[in-house]
Amino acid sequence: MGANEDQEMELEALRSIYEGDESFRELSPVSFQYRIGEDGDPKAFLIEISWTETYPQTPPVISMNAFFNNTIPSAVKQSILAKLQEAVEVNLGTAMTYTLFEYAKDNKEQFMENHHPGNPTPTPIANIISVETPSTAPSSKKKDKKEQLSKAQKRKLADKTDHKGELPRGWNWVDVVKV
Repeated sequence: MGANEDQEMELEALRSIYEGDESFRELSPVSFQYRIGEDGDPKAFLIEISWTETYPQTPPVISMNAFFNNTIPSAVKQSILAKLQEAVEVNLGTAMTYTLFEYAKDNKEQFMENHHPGNPTPTPIANIISVETPSTAPSSKKKDKKEQLSKAQKRKLADKTDHKGELPRGWNWVDVVKV
């Protein structure tokens, strides 16, 4: 089989495997992105794999230059790319896009062990969020607080309701009195 036939088969397989997976994105028939980690996870990262003309006989181009990865230090990115390149060398000559994505998912914690998202990185958006968060937090707590009832009030409420906690039908009806 030629390189193009291998690529077509792998493309079909990737589409069927990742159908409905929000983490996977096909940028073009030869370029794919996969988000490793959940939405909102500070240690999540995005891998982009692009096939060359002679892929899978030659290695694909693996990139972490997406905007999503801006908070990750370049040393951590280089470490991840180096480990992925090792996996590429092992799988050279075979369809490896799925294998690389799964390898990254399985080793996410090991890849990101040197990344500490708690360290402050000077980004204006993070500063704005951290400034606004304390002012909005107390107001949301007040809304969540429930009114405390005494035992007598709870008993009276229970007497008015049925076993499901619902008031009986017609409890708020008004009788019309003729004068």
